[in-house]
Amino acid sequence: MTEISLKQRIVAAGIELDTTKMKFAESDRSKLEAQVSRALAAMRELEGGAISNADEKRRVGHYWLRNVDKAPAELRVGINQAREAVCAFAKTIREKKDRFRRFLLIGIGGSALGPQMVYDGLRSPGNTPALFTLDNTDPTGMQRVFDDLGSLDDVLCIVVSKGGSTRETQNGMAVTETQFAAAGLNFRDHAVAVTGVGSTLDKLASDQEWVARFPIEDWVGGRTSLFSPVGLLPAALLGFDVDRLLRGARDMDEATRGEIMTQNPAMLMALAWHSAVELSGRGNLVILPYCDRLVLFSRYLQQLVMESLGKDGHGITVYGNKGSSDQHSYIQQLREGTADFTAMFLQPLRQDADWIVEKQGDVSVTVGDYLAAFLDGTQTALHEAGRPSMRLCFEHVDEYHLGALIALFERAVGFYASFIGINAYHQPGVQAGKLAAAAVIDLQETLVSFLDQHQGREVGVSEIAAHTGQDPVIVHDMLRRLAVSKQSGVTSSSELLGYSPSRRFGYQKS
Repeated sequence: MTEISLKQRIVAAGIELDTTKMKFAESDRSKLEAQVSRALAAMRELEGGAISNADEKRRVGHYWLRNVDKAPAELRVGINQAREAVCAFAKTIREKKDRFRRFLLIGIGGSALGPQMVYDGLRSPGNTPALFTLDNTDPTGMQRVFDDLGSLDDVLCIVVSKGGSTRETQNGMAVTETQFAAAGLNFRDHAVAVTGVGSTLDKLASDQEWVARFPIEDWVGGRTSLFSPVGLLPAALLGFDVDRLLRGARDMDEATRGEIMTQNPAMLMALAWHSAVELSGRGNLVILPYCDRLVLFSRYLQQLVMESLGKDGHGITVYGNKGSSDQHSYIQQLREGTADFTAMFLQPLRQDADWIVEKQGDVSVTVGDYLAAFLDGTQTALHEAGRPSMRLCFEHVDEYHLGALIALFERAVGFYASFIGINAYHQPGVQAGKLAAAAVIDLQETLVSFLDQHQGREVGVSEIAAHTGQDPVIVHDMLRRLAVSKQSGVTSSSELLGYSPSRRFGYQKS
């Protein structure tokens, strides 16, 4: 068997990937080269415009967003127009500093997590405007956001929903409208839509004459939408350099099209994942950025990796913390617990500031020196215990390097999916959850309607379940929550903790 070493240190688009502390299962050169060749061919088909989201019969074109020359000819004008419109609008808003000085993003999943990650990674306190986010349908979380916002006079709302019917986003928008109305403000004068052309949100924003509308193309998926108006609009409004963000991703895309596996960082990363997960049973990927600015990058990768690869019995479970906090939390288990993971360290070489904390002879030791020492020490300790790890090293957290990092992981996910024979660009499990949630809401309406017919008396769980044909436990738990919330009119005179099939519920109209 002719072996090939995948333990390498390679640099592309300002990012160094070091796999020298990885464990690779033995593979002969011909098998690896065939695997790599198939993955590269699949990626070429994707970038060439093949139908890749079979569920929705759509192309997948997020790579075109940072290099329009790779896009089908009929799409290039639209891509450029959307980007130019975003930048022109953001320039106008930023010049009129007396109008909108803060921003509220209303979205969920890929419509919120990417912009949040970019904001947290690049913001400069005192210079970057504040970005608030409604990214869940949790009423307490929403209230905290509005409490933090205070006055709404100078707030511009960015509502992001590709189809316009995402329930969590609709809820966030509805609550926001009531908050603006209570403040004597018209929501439409503070609202921008980022959505699919012709969607329900697009039509609403047009009919109500919102401040602006920007398109999400049907070939852009949520978790890969950061380089579309979904991510570029917030980034531009916040004053970040979107051209450098795009350039970093474009340069990494070019570097990761290379056919030599040991010189292609995305291919090498995907092969390392494949060796760890499929061949060695290490199904967990632990992301350890030694940088506070990248703490949300772990969450971003959770969606990108897990939603893309978690299908057909496959998947990589992504965990994240930050260094050196991780040394006081789960490094103990990583070194001496179950050996079911690969660690991935992220290290910017330069921080925005640094402070001397001690002297060792003529040498000044800084806070940043200790941070780097903790990273080196942790990786060494894991390596000594036989725990595999990789490191991504780059100069600084800025637009260029962040764009390159995102593109690197996107390409690695695509290659890995090809290795294991799955489609990385659909998400049937997510749709199943949405349908199940809709069924729960329908059941809630059924239960409340049944109790409404028995006003004046409480009805037992068993009787309710028998008449509605539902599982008594589900009936009990749903009505218990409604009774505690005191919003729906459902009541109970019983102590509500603990399950009891005899517990009784009633209904009072408000």
